[in-house]
Parts: sequence; C-alpha cells; structure tokens
Amino acid sequence: MSKPTFDEEKILWQQGIRHIAGVDEVGRGCFAGPVVAAAVILPINFNATDEINDSKLLSAKKREKLAVIIKKYCVSYSIAEVPIETINEEGIGRATQKAFHKSVITLSVKPEYIFIDAFYIDNIDKKNQKPIVNGDRKSISIAAASIIAKVYRDELMQKLHDKYPQYYLYQNKGYGTKKHREAIKKYGLSDLHRKSFNLAIYT
Repeated sequence: MSKPTFDEEKILWQQGIRHIAGVDEVGRGCFAGPVVAAAVILPINFNATDEINDSKLLSAKKREKLAVIIKKYCVSYSIAEVPIETINEEGIGRATQKAFHKSVITLSVKPEYIFIDAFYIDNIDKKNQKPIVNGDRKSISIAAASIIAKVYRDELMQKLHDKYPQYYLYQNKGYGTKKHREAIKKYGLSDLHRKSFNLAIYT
C-alpha cells in the first residue's frame, strides 16, 4: 500500500508558500467522548522520519513514537477538543467544524494554506484550503495531524475509562464495538455518551 507523500505540499512550496497546515479529526463516528482535531505545519524538506502514515494504519506504540517526533520537528502544532455537551447540543457536524477551526486558529504560526481530510473548514476562506478525500493516506501533513489527534484522544479515553470502566473505553476508545453496545444495553447511557446519536436503540 502506498504511503502519504509531500506531492501536494511541494506544489505550493515551489510557489513560495511555506507554512502549510495539515488538519484532521479523530472521534467523529464514536458513541462516546469528545471529537478532537489537530493541525500541524511541517517544515519544508522535513526528514525527521519516513514512517508517517494514516494513524489508523499504525500501532499505538508507533503512533506515540511518531507524535513525539512530529511535535519536536514541526513548525507548529495545535490540538482542539470539543466536548460531548457541544456534540449533543449542536450535532457532530457542527462540533467537528468547531474543532477544525479552533485547531487552525490556535496554531502559533499562521498557516498560509490548509490541507484537510475531506472537508472544507467553515469561516476560513476556501481559496486558502484544499479538502483531500482520504487525505491522511495522501498528504504527510494531514497524516501527521491524524497521528497527533489520535494519540491525544486515545490518552484522554484511557483516563475516562477509569471513571467509566464498565464501557471498556480503554479498548474501544468510544467507538460502537459489540462489547460497547452490550455494555450500553446492560448499564444504560452515561454522561459521556452522544445522546444526539440516538443511542437509545442500544439500551
């Protein structure tokens, strides 16, 4: 399977655009927990590692190792978490957009251009961004953001497992696995669950 490249970034670098942010989210389809987005600006000719890939294709240990490298050598990175309350009040689509937007505007270096996995980001000029379908498997910048977001959210869900151990969050990270659905049926929904997802069908 091919790995993400800097092909898209190089086109802009050659035009003199230096600060390109890759943006991705984690947790959009989960039954429980927040949605998290990350934005990462990598330097031109970044070569600290050649192992960056879509976070879903990497082991937890590999993601954690790469997150350290990305944070050390990137120009800037930012993580944005949008809580369950916002997801339930405004819906996952709006909550995800808020996470995208916050991750970009809180970068310490303002990006000149944005690559994002699949979606345009609201309230940012479309001429300064490009949605790339399956972007975390095509653009190294987006893949780097997916790793940062995934490591952060997995650590958060591990901590939430300590508070809600009956839902096996350390295993499923909030996704609707069979074990998670069975736990919902047995214990009902917690404050951590996305009631806007009509999860009552599993109770």
